[in-house]
Amino acid sequence: MGYGYGYYPGFYFDPTYILIIIGALISMWASARVKSTFAKYDRMQNLRGMTGAQAAEMILHSAGIYDVSIQRVSGSLTDHYDPSSKILRLSDSVFGRTSVAAIGVAAHECGHAIQHDQGYAPLQIRTSLVPICNFGSTISWPLILLGVILGWNQTLIRIGIILFCAVVLFQLVTLPVEFNASSRALKMLSSMGILHGEENDAAKKVLSAAALTYVAGAAASILQLLRLILLFGGRGRRDD
Repeated sequence: MGYGYGYYPGFYFDPTYILIIIGALISMWASARVKSTFAKYDRMQNLRGMTGAQAAEMILHSAGIYDVSIQRVSGSLTDHYDPSSKILRLSDSVFGRTSVAAIGVAAHECGHAIQHDQGYAPLQIRTSLVPICNFGSTISWPLILLGVILGWNQTLIRIGIILFCAVVLFQLVTLPVEFNASSRALKMLSSMGILHGEENDAAKKVLSAAALTYVAGAAASILQLLRLILLFGGRGRRDD
């Protein structure tokens, strides 16, 4: 049997592993970058002495949003906005902290709440993709592996690849949603006088570093999809 990739006595060499390694390295770099940037500006206190939760409440009320509750969630940088329950959850590292980094992250999550309130189309698309993405990420690989076990059943393999495409699509739609939320956050922090001068520059660096994690996630997913296509997109194996 020939498999299309290097096969040597005693082991099988799959060159597509390099795509996984590249994706992992990009993700690790982005994660380290956001953690180090947040840690740096977590030591910089905002002049108004405002906590992340207070800044979030001020921004939401300024936008005319009073039906979104602000809750504390355990962990570090686990902040997120839940559009289904209209809850803005701020992590331990943001909720009660008065650092510029905490204010920036809190404002970013407010950006998502404002997107939701204004019916921002990319956010609506991303929200609608969540169940599809969850299903795809759970079932895509089992389907592909089942297809291989059942004699390289191309129907199952292709369905698995298509479902994984939903994961990639979700990652791509996430990019404009996150970039827009950060843009809104920086404008509000400046126009409302929550941060001043160098504080605004620091918040921008924190949010820019955070954005890299989403870019890295999308890149890793694309590389994974490329690997699936290279491995299983064709016949997958051929008879001698």
